[in-house]
Amino acid sequence: MPGRQLIMDFPVTATSHLLPDYRARGGYQALDRALKTLKPEDVTREVTASGVLGHGGAAFPVGRKWAVVKLDDGQPHYLCANADEGEPGTFKDRWILEHAPHLLLESMLIACYALQVRNCFVYIRGEFDQPYRRLQAAVEEAYVAGYFGENILGTGFACDIVVYRGAGSYVCGEASALITSIEGKKGYPRNRPPRLTVRGLYQRPTVINNVETLSNVAIIMRMGAEAFRKVGTPKSPGTQLVSISGHVNKPGVYEVEYGYPLAKFIYEDCGGVLGGKGLKCIIPGGISTKVMTAKDIEGVTYDHKSMEAAGSQVGSGGMVVIAEGTCMVRLLQVMLRFYHHESCGQCTPCREGMGWAHRVIDRIVAGQGRPEDIATLRYISKFNDGTTICGLGDAAGYATVAFLDHFGDEFEYYIEHKRSKYDGRLECLPEAAHA
Repeated sequence: MPGRQLIMDFPVTATSHLLPDYRARGGYQALDRALKTLKPEDVTREVTASGVLGHGGAAFPVGRKWAVVKLDDGQPHYLCANADEGEPGTFKDRWILEHAPHLLLESMLIACYALQVRNCFVYIRGEFDQPYRRLQAAVEEAYVAGYFGENILGTGFACDIVVYRGAGSYVCGEASALITSIEGKKGYPRNRPPRLTVRGLYQRPTVINNVETLSNVAIIMRMGAEAFRKVGTPKSPGTQLVSISGHVNKPGVYEVEYGYPLAKFIYEDCGGVLGGKGLKCIIPGGISTKVMTAKDIEGVTYDHKSMEAAGSQVGSGGMVVIAEGTCMVRLLQVMLRFYHHESCGQCTPCREGMGWAHRVIDRIVAGQGRPEDIATLRYISKFNDGTTICGLGDAAGYATVAFLDHFGDEFEYYIEHKRSKYDGRLECLPEAAHA
């Protein structure tokens, strides 16, 4: 068990996602206390004091985001839970939606009270079937129980919720594109400023938090900010749900306490690399984060400060394990194909740059690479950095440069010999299977 558990602290059963089971675990008691004994600003102060960071990738302090919303400005305020989990390798929010939907709903209600929100939204990835059905069923249970609607728990507080299904666009996971999609428009990211907390959904102040981020709110209100800060590290309080996949013996979703040794998590808790092979590298937080080699993870703890010092990020919590013998040229091809496909096309550097990057890597893999192709990929990555409205082009560039920095010899070999330095495989098979 990689540290203390806050979200995954209950046994998953056939009924554990239902309201009676959640109530038996103390569910909705934090909401009752917040509505009946605390002022909205008290809730925000408690969340701020906890030091909880965003779990969607940016790691921005949650309390600081909430605090900028003016409660007495006479405008409607909105809260959106970002459940558009489209980052390849990331599926930890799905676990919450399937197994702890009421934790998310209770947390959203507390957040709505703190932010004086009358109508809130969950923007859920369109491909999520069971997560959507589980969440929608939980919403219906909550309405019947009186947790949504008018005069919640007899306090006069009113709040309604809409679960909005996306249509399969990766870029709609970006906050401003998400709200544009809810408004019924094409999911294009917006230029900022103004910030979404000033002018967001329907041009009103809007707070958008990741599913896991919001799910921590009820936990914080239940245990108190001081106790929450004792979990994890001073700079990264709490835990992180990590979805680990790739060439690993025990893939799945784990709750990792910040400060836990990264190597121990991979080699012991997750069973190490498939087929008894050596670890080539990991993509630690979704494909937008920079790869870390086996040497890079030595002595690193799983928290924002340590991961950044090692040259990467916690990111979205989507960890991909890559075994020795994997062709990194082919893997970059897969990643750039994804970025090219998912570019919304609004910004010229991203639209054209992702197209060119994809065509260049395709050319290399086809055995028609040119010596200057590596420099071209670096140029495209640099050109996209900071020149687009959202971070898709930036992220693709960071990933590309990291691949070239760590595994440049594989790209040079592929171009010179017109084939992979290895056998071109992306899957991990025992050595005997390659014969």
